[in-house]
Amino acid sequence: MIEPLFESKPDHTIMYLFAKKLGFADQLVGKKDGKQNIKVKNDEPDIEDITREFNRGTWTIGYTGQSPERLQAHMRNMHVFDVKTLRARGGKDAKTGYVLDGDYFGLPWPCYGNAALKHPGSPNLYDTSKHVMEGGGNFRANFGVERDGVSLLAEDGSHSKGADITTGYPEIDHVLLKKLGWWDELTEDEKKEAEGKNWKTDLSGGIQRVVMKDHGCHPFGNAKARALVWNFPDAVPLHREPLYSPRADLVAKYPTHDDVKVLWRLPTLFKSVQEKNKEIAKQFPLIMTSGRLVEYEGGGEEQRSNPWLAELQQDMFVEINPKTANDRGIRNGEYVWVKTPTGARLKVVAQVTERVGPDTVFLPFHFSGWWQGKDMLPFYPDGAAPIVRGEAVNTGTTYGYDRVTMMQETKTTVCQVERAA
Repeated sequence: MIEPLFESKPDHTIMYLFAKKLGFADQLVGKKDGKQNIKVKNDEPDIEDITREFNRGTWTIGYTGQSPERLQAHMRNMHVFDVKTLRARGGKDAKTGYVLDGDYFGLPWPCYGNAALKHPGSPNLYDTSKHVMEGGGNFRANFGVERDGVSLLAEDGSHSKGADITTGYPEIDHVLLKKLGWWDELTEDEKKEAEGKNWKTDLSGGIQRVVMKDHGCHPFGNAKARALVWNFPDAVPLHREPLYSPRADLVAKYPTHDDVKVLWRLPTLFKSVQEKNKEIAKQFPLIMTSGRLVEYEGGGEEQRSNPWLAELQQDMFVEINPKTANDRGIRNGEYVWVKTPTGARLKVVAQVTERVGPDTVFLPFHFSGWWQGKDMLPFYPDGAAPIVRGEAVNTGTTYGYDRVTMMQETKTTVCQVERAA
């Protein structure tokens, strides 16, 4: 364990201090009637208690078998794990007597059931060549059993190795467990807990134990892979031109979505923006892309404030092809304006290079501190200004929005480059 340096704190301590400051620390640690699920010492919640807490609350995704005791036993006995397969070859933990044989190191997600089930973890998802208690698995029946008259369940013969059910089947609940004749394999206490429940809500773990250990099946069912994503705008991905496209012919062939109202009844504009700008290439013929540099990271504030790193790249720049530069009277090292459809103007240094094609320019996204040609140095508090400052590329990026991922378009747009006077 590495102790936090200087005034830094572990993440779980920071979360607790926030909760304490905001007045709900008791809810965070589960304090009720003088008892609490998570012990706290010197404002640091006990990490073992935290692990047990999320073990109890993650039945549906299989983060339940990774108990702190099992994980600690792995760390004490790393030498028994094969370096290629990452699986333990024999071995018993001297402190607890826990048998590690068969576990995958770290109990990779998903690791189902409670710790007593001793699921080994899953080295690979959906591996039907292994028994479910050897880390194997199949596709989950997560979207019902039928859609538009077509079965969503797996075909006969598609199942995890050694499974007693060799056809597709839905997720298992108390009703299906009884129909299969497996109900009496639960203990009496487990029956009381599992009655009226499914594998996700039976907190005794009995349904998972019987289905996985005794019958080699996954309690979440056995279904086909979902290739058609029917709740996406395109069930099968289609190419759609960006809203600001350099090719009007491709806009006509591959138009974007119609305008919609999605989240919170707000309009999201697609086709109306694209139609209005389908001839945008006449004014902005170049594709502007943005990306990373080796020497800087993210917005670059930290690295550009470090004299040794700031020295490595001292100017915000645009990579431009020699032909494109020559056509515009631009020479290497000169200042240029990069202009975009939003009206933005970025003053940057031209780096003439064949690393980009004649129709493309590249700008890094690690700069800030200039605003459309002006250095913002007077606006920084004393001593806070980075050594190197430059235009932020996202000043020039344009409207665009993906309604599936809810991600704005900040990596590319169209632009024009002109020599600065």
